[in-house]
Amino acid sequence: MAEILYDQDADLSIIQSKKVAIVGYGSQGHAHAQNLRDSGVDVTVALRDGSKSAQKASDDGFPVKSVADATAWADVIMILAPDQHQRTIYAESIKPNLTPGKALAFAHGFNIRFGYIEAPADVDVILIAPKAPGHTVRREFVAGRGIPDIIGVENDATGSAWDLALSYAAGVGGTRAGVIKTSFTEETETDLFGEQAVLCGGMSHLVQAGFETLTEAGYQPQIAYFEVLHELKLIVDLMWEGGIAKQRWSISDTAEFGDYVSGPRVVDQHVKDNMKAILADIQSGAFAKRFIDDQDAGAPEFTKLRAEEEQHPIEKTGKELRALFSWQNSDDDYVEGTAAR
Repeated sequence: MAEILYDQDADLSIIQSKKVAIVGYGSQGHAHAQNLRDSGVDVTVALRDGSKSAQKASDDGFPVKSVADATAWADVIMILAPDQHQRTIYAESIKPNLTPGKALAFAHGFNIRFGYIEAPADVDVILIAPKAPGHTVRREFVAGRGIPDIIGVENDATGSAWDLALSYAAGVGGTRAGVIKTSFTEETETDLFGEQAVLCGGMSHLVQAGFETLTEAGYQPQIAYFEVLHELKLIVDLMWEGGIAKQRWSISDTAEFGDYVSGPRVVDQHVKDNMKAILADIQSGAFAKRFIDDQDAGAPEFTKLRAEEEQHPIEKTGKELRALFSWQNSDDDYVEGTAAR
């Protein structure tokens, strides 16, 4: 059973005594920086030359330094740039300026787990991963609440890396909700699997397949959209609130019976076998290599797949229908600031 840690288990003064550099000021970066500052921590934002985020960070009241200068200044360097850029930033600007006793921090273990970043033995390597997008991490903190975090330690050079990780989690509000200890390997492999097999890849393609099945059978695309995508939020909210059991308790008996008898016909043993194969690719590093190799080549596969998926008929139908929802935010609200820069 996982041990859950709260405010009373953390010593906030540890992170308050440190100088923290936040590398990147995108979705997670702005939330970490602002929450830590509000918790009494000395924070500087570290950005590469020419970063579009520099003005925003400055407008928000933060000192902005180059990554090299910030690394030389800071005691804790939290790397929140996109996974594919981290190793270059580290090699060029962070590693040459690390000194013994400093801490290298991450919100996702990808580059450590797969060896794209190899930190020196005399530096703490820690993980603090809020389990929500950055804007939610910030919003909940401002509201006096928090988002659950998971923390890990890959290298404990100082003997106090766990205490530092927990203190950092308190600084961003994680201990208000609860913090669970993990490892870089467990966090990375489960995070990638969840994204690919269920939350992003699995869900997106299940919705597309449902839409195609209905429209190919002659049903109106607008009706198909409502039934397989629009109402998905209602179901997910119920699951989030009380698990699968609450979702089943809340729906009609007809829907619940259909869940039991038809769900296993869609997600059968073949699907689970494919999930195991996805997990194996993650564990072996095959997925990481495919992603990084493609990024290094200019992202031709990524760009091609993104363009193809954007042309799926459900996107046109959805855009037309969402324009009719006077109460819903515009599509632009969901794409701004989604990644650290």
